[in-house]
Amino acid sequence: MKYEELTNRIIGCALKVHSNLGNGFQELVYQRALAIELGNNNPGYEREKEMDILYQN
Repeated sequence: MKYEELTNRIIGCALKVHSNLGNGFQELVYQRALAIELGNNNPGYEREKEMDILYQN
């Protein structure tokens, strides 16, 4: 599969964040932790990349 390795790396990062932090935090805490984990494991990672969206014309 073309994206299998990348998918496995992303899931691995998410599982590592969850195992370290557990439950009960606000979403922003998990976002920041995942950003750190992805940054450590994927040099090409970008957080909240801007993109143009067309809405109602």
